[in-house]
Amino acid sequence: QVQLVESGGGAVQAGGSLRLSCAASGGTFSRYTMGWFRQAPGKEREFVAAIGWSLYTYYADSVKGRFTISRDNAKNTVYLQMNSLKPEDTAVYYCAASKSVRAMGDATLYDYWGQGTQVTVSS
Repeated sequence: QVQLVESGGGAVQAGGSLRLSCAASGGTFSRYTMGWFRQAPGKEREFVAAIGWSLYTYYADSVKGRFTISRDNAKNTVYLQMNSLKPEDTAVYYCAASKSVRAMGDATLYDYWGQGTQVTVSS
């Protein structure tokens, strides 16, 4: 069983930056595809970014060029650096882990989920 704990959320003004972290325990972190998803009030959960064990990365169009996903296998941690934040980025951000190399943007292929961290961007 893998446990995921997100941190780094908060409130920031538009144009600002935040870095989210997700610490994993209880599994072989380096073998998992790791993803970030978000859910805004009244909306469905949506894909943000993912990184495979080979360090291949994949992004939603809405965040491409502004967000960067990375991982540190020695620390069992995945990061999401968020720059040039917009009010529409406001959401609860979730970290997820998948045993499948094909997971990437498909939430149904993720096996484990964190509890989420709130990101609020004001205009």
